[in-house]
Amino acid sequence: MFANDSFIRECFIKFFLSAVAGMIMGLERKTRNQVVGMRTLVLISVSSALWAVISYALTEIQAAKGFDGGDPTRVIAGVVSGIGFLGGGAILHQGLNVKGLTSAAIVWTTSAIGTAIGVGLYAEAAFVLVVAVVLLLTLEKVEEKFFPAGKNKTFHIVYDNEDVDMERIKNAIEQNGFIVKDLNMSRIMASNQIILRYTVKSPSKDDFTDLINELKKISSLGEFSVTD
Repeated sequence: MFANDSFIRECFIKFFLSAVAGMIMGLERKTRNQVVGMRTLVLISVSSALWAVISYALTEIQAAKGFDGGDPTRVIAGVVSGIGFLGGGAILHQGLNVKGLTSAAIVWTTSAIGTAIGVGLYAEAAFVLVVAVVLLLTLEKVEEKFFPAGKNKTFHIVYDNEDVDMERIKNAIEQNGFIVKDLNMSRIMASNQIILRYTVKSPSKDDFTDLINELKKISSLGEFSVTD
């Protein structure tokens, strides 16, 4: 049964389509300079399709030999569990921020698309692929527009005297597009310095010139630094 030309041709079509799907998903990741790229996602998609074909083939082989009770979903369930560990490896904790969640979700989605192709659900796989790519390309712009402050940062601010207006400092930070989440304060009595550490939600920008100029107007600014 599995040596006939139609079955082999169908398998090649499935593997080709799954490779194309993986390339499309990987291209989106590569354009954003992410660690998970085209080769990784192509391998995930094609291997998922292969496991789906294997699960079907094993069930048919068992039936041909007179064994009942074969369950093709068992192999696919193993793929789902395994891909979860692989996706988890893409998630990194850097300072105050967690990175790689989108890449992990793409690993999961690419595996699902490859599996769907492997079992012959071409239309469903194509629909999910299109929806995934469209969302990846458009939702980031929507998030930046409506939710610009998406990253956590820490502002380390040092004033060379204790005569500072805390409310003005907070207003200056918020007027520059940052959302204040927490404040830690300490004083150095010998030098009359006050040290402020603000944890903020930050938009995607690296220029803090305007904020620094505003902070200078409040009092004698001795130091300003930003960490992720």
